[in-house]
Amino acid sequence: MATFLLVIIYLAFISLGLPDSLLGVAWPVMQTDFNAPLETAGYLYMAIAGCTIISSIVSGRLLKRFGTGNVTFVSCLMTACALLGFHFSPSVIWLFLCTIPLGLGAGAVDAGLNDYVATHYKAHHMSWLHSFWGVGATLGPILMAQFISGQHSWKNGYLTIAGIQFLLVIILLLTLPLWGKVTKSRSAALSEEPVDTTDFSKQHEENEKIKPLQIKGVKLALLSFLFYCAVEATMGLWGSSFLVEVKELPAGVAAQWVSLYYGGITVGRFITGFITFKMNNLTLIRTGQLLALAGAALLFLPLPSIFSLIGFIMVGLGLAPIFPCMLHETPARFGKKHSQTIMGYQMAIAYTGSTFMPPLIGFIAAQSTIGIFPVCIVGFVVVMFLCSEKLNHSLKKTLVITKSTNSTI
Repeated sequence: MATFLLVIIYLAFISLGLPDSLLGVAWPVMQTDFNAPLETAGYLYMAIAGCTIISSIVSGRLLKRFGTGNVTFVSCLMTACALLGFHFSPSVIWLFLCTIPLGLGAGAVDAGLNDYVATHYKAHHMSWLHSFWGVGATLGPILMAQFISGQHSWKNGYLTIAGIQFLLVIILLLTLPLWGKVTKSRSAALSEEPVDTTDFSKQHEENEKIKPLQIKGVKLALLSFLFYCAVEATMGLWGSSFLVEVKELPAGVAAQWVSLYYGGITVGRFITGFITFKMNNLTLIRTGQLLALAGAALLFLPLPSIFSLIGFIMVGLGLAPIFPCMLHETPARFGKKHSQTIMGYQMAIAYTGSTFMPPLIGFIAAQSTIGIFPVCIVGFVVVMFLCSEKLNHSLKKTLVITKSTNSTI
């Protein structure tokens, strides 16, 4: 039963990734059909991201009140309706209206499923979960490209993706009773198993008495997510420009190298799922950060261009375990009572980093040079590493104080 529900969750994450890259692929044709300015796509993306951030922030309250299964069902229904709305939109104004349910649905289901897997399943499932997001994000453009090249119709591409989403909505509706049953069985099973993280149970009792943002270490965790997504999104958005303008590579070759970066993330997360059987989350996070830093250094140093390819792949492989492992550590670090709310905050700050940091880098580069790209990547990774290590030190220090206090009572 738990395994069957996990398959449903994996399918939900594939569907979460499907729409994420559709707009960029379809926009060249959409722009012509709507006779819209080029920058309109950026405004649509910002509208989706803004709604996603809002829903991520409030997702904790929704999940506590209605449960993960119900929130996931309604969120996927909103996403499916939004994609269908894109298909029928007669103007750009209607596209903007459709971004509201698309963004709100994506943020709620993202935070909800991440918290559910972090709370009720082991670390390897979290890594594989995010691999399935990569499967969806890869399939979306492939499906859209087929319709654009074959029929020159982006509308049918959105209709097909919407149909897939509605199919998932039906599956979620039929499996709603499973969520409560699996929650009880998984909670009982995990409570009998040894965990691979430090026991902060005493500190969790203290955390339950205060607000989530007041819990020690939460703000450091949020900063870690902010700079992780700053690295991931900046690499994807400006990596090709850096390779073309600084390394003087052909645009086609640069695009292929950036695709290998994304491939490193997707494949790395799949492999990470197996590595979690031997290494704990904290070790994987630290190892990934150091590997990403080494890869970023290869971009920064004045080396032949082949080292840039190696650097892109190393950064992708390094980033692979960081995000899912940090998410999976949330209940262990801060307690299950506040984990849903904190997970929502983490997803909101993650979307903030991926939405606003790359445009900021682009603005600075426009005033100076794209040569600042590797400097920014190195800086982001260093700040992420320092925040993560300070968080680990802070939690261990708190644990020592708690144990010392208990021993004197």
